[in-house]
Amino acid sequence: MKLKNQSLLTLLLLIAVSFSSKAQQTSTPPDNYIGQFNPITTAVPFLTIAPDARGGSMGDAGVSSEPDVFSMHYNPAKYAFIKKDMGVGISYSPWLKGLTNDINLAYISAFKRIDKMQVVAVSLRYFNLGDINFTDEMGWDVGSYKPNEFAFDATYSRFLTNSLSMAVAARYIHSNLTQGQDVGGQATKPGNSVAADVSVFQRVPVEFDKIDGNFSWGLNISNIGMKMSYSDDNTRKDFIPTNLKLGPTLTLNFDDYNQMSFMLDINKLLVPTPCIRDSAGNVTAGLETNVSVPVGMVHSFYDAPGGFKEEMSEFNFAAGLEYWYAQQFAVRGGFFYEDKNKGNRKFFTLGAGFRYNVLGIDFSYLIPIETKNPLEHTLRFSLLINFDAPSAR
Repeated sequence: MKLKNQSLLTLLLLIAVSFSSKAQQTSTPPDNYIGQFNPITTAVPFLTIAPDARGGSMGDAGVSSEPDVFSMHYNPAKYAFIKKDMGVGISYSPWLKGLTNDINLAYISAFKRIDKMQVVAVSLRYFNLGDINFTDEMGWDVGSYKPNEFAFDATYSRFLTNSLSMAVAARYIHSNLTQGQDVGGQATKPGNSVAADVSVFQRVPVEFDKIDGNFSWGLNISNIGMKMSYSDDNTRKDFIPTNLKLGPTLTLNFDDYNQMSFMLDINKLLVPTPCIRDSAGNVTAGLETNVSVPVGMVHSFYDAPGGFKEEMSEFNFAAGLEYWYAQQFAVRGGFFYEDKNKGNRKFFTLGAGFRYNVLGIDFSYLIPIETKNPLEHTLRFSLLINFDAPSAR
């Protein structure tokens, strides 16, 4: 993406993604702001993007779906249930394809089984924001830069019982949006943070008449970590997207060839909701947002200025459906819902998958509703390679 006059605007929009939460905290909204558009914003929102085509084709649901190499994003505890000895997955997602062709999200993940009880996994997520031409106040070209963000993860997953597993994950996050350029007269620097995930997953057999299957549920609290800053001003630190994800999946095996799964994910950001202040800066509705990470996580359940109704609107939902024929061909669909005052993301998804020996490939396609989406009319794909299926538990 080669831009001149628009480059500064693009840069400011990128920085606004990270700084907007602080800007909202210090502004003085009108009295009727309660119940109006009041989204929660954080630094590094790229961490919340579903990185793979399989989850992306099921409305971004996956906290309790069948485990695969991309389980790191949805629920690392699922790795303990994976039936392979080791595997590698690569996924690629064009971003804002209707505007440019050089912004994309790339993701690579790998796992290795230690023994029947334990699995370790790593992943790397890289968000390339394309080429941006920076200009000075006079419009002179001062260089072309490539803003980018990445996160490196490692996890340990193990069985606690025959039907229950748990995992802990560690994450390093790096966000370089400005390449050290001054913005608004203030020097900037890359943002860095470390975070952790804690997750559980359980799967039990079920039977309905002559149809057997299994019921699963999962919970993942992700990105529990340090605030991030893009300057030397220690007062300007933003929360990263600490998120609570939980939900069930029901899988039915109709016969030896036909299998269907139904899943639902419920998500909530565990960061403060922007409060309302008077002209003197005093909080008049909601709770103080300049708090520590643990306090912010607790406050996130009851700090909305609009009270209980607004608090409930901060939950978003992802519903997915997956059909397998002979464990070789899959058809998928999904729907994602977010309240109109919290971002208004609503979209349908479609997709398909193929498995042959050690190889697998998945595709997904997103259809937006009401609002634009960076992934609309974009075909995403993931490639999987799995090795060595050990004896089933």
